[in-house]
This record gives sequence, C-alpha cells and structure tokens, in this order.
Amino acid sequence: MNILFIGDVFGKPDRKAVGRLHPSLVDRYRIDYTIANIENAADGRGITQRIAEDFLELGVDCMTSGNHIWDQREIMEYIGGQPRLLRPANYSPEAPGTGVHIGETSSGIRVGVINLQGRVFMNTFSCPFRTAEQILESQTSPPAVWIVDMHAEATSEKIAM
Repeated sequence: MNILFIGDVFGKPDRKAVGRLHPSLVDRYRIDYTIANIENAADGRGITQRIAEDFLELGVDCMTSGNHIWDQREIMEYIGGQPRLLRPANYSPEAPGTGVHIGETSSGIRVGVINLQGRVFMNTFSCPFRTAEQILESQTSPPAVWIVDMHAEATSEKIAM
C-alpha cells in the first residue's frame, strides 16, 4: 500500500501546489490513500469549509489539523458533519468533530487515521499517549493500517509517539 501524507499546507500557494501535483503523484507512485495536514490552509490561519471541500474534490481522503483548526470560526459548524476533517483526538470530547477517521482505499483496504496534539510548549489537553491507546483498544474491527499525525512542537514528543 502506498500512502501519501502531505505536510502542513500553508496558504494559497501550497493549495495550488497540491492541486497541481497531487494527480501526478497519485499516478506516478500508485498512491492508494492521501492524507493532508490542512490546519493552515486558509492563508496560515485555519481552514474554511470551501477549502476543505476543494481538498476532498482533489482526492484527499482525510485531512488532519492541530492547534490552528479553530482559527476560522465557520469551521466549528462544518467539522461536526465532515468525518474526513479531523481535529486532535485528545481535545475535549465536547469539541466539535472527531480525531479519528477510518477510511478505505479503492481496493477495499481499511486505513485508520488518528490526529493528536502534543502538550510540550502547547496548550494542555488530554494525554496524547493515553488517547492513542484508548482509541486503539476500542476498535472491535481495527483497520489494516493506522497512521498517526502527531501535531507537536517538541521533536522528542513526536519521536516518543
């Protein structure tokens, strides 16, 4: 299986680059599943519904985020109804949206994506390690593959995950 993970898409130039390059990358590398971190796609300040829909139309299968997910207030309403747009799973359960998505490749292979946020040098949320463990343990029919987007400031925290 070939998975393409597009790192922090920042603003219009990056959105244009993804739009231009994604189709050829999918063809060239026979990509089965695409994940993009889009938390700064609205000119470095969050994401809007229109931009999220543009990514989905491009063939992005799942979108992850981080601490800037709420920078565009309109996303608060949209994220609850779009399961392929994730906010960190270790945010409060009262926060709109979800931090986990289980999708499927065109050949039927199930792919799980977990979006987490670190705590070092960032606002304090639930422990990302315990959250990941709870998510994995709660799966009665786990996907074949798990991908974790650990949005963190400290490299050590990312490596530990």
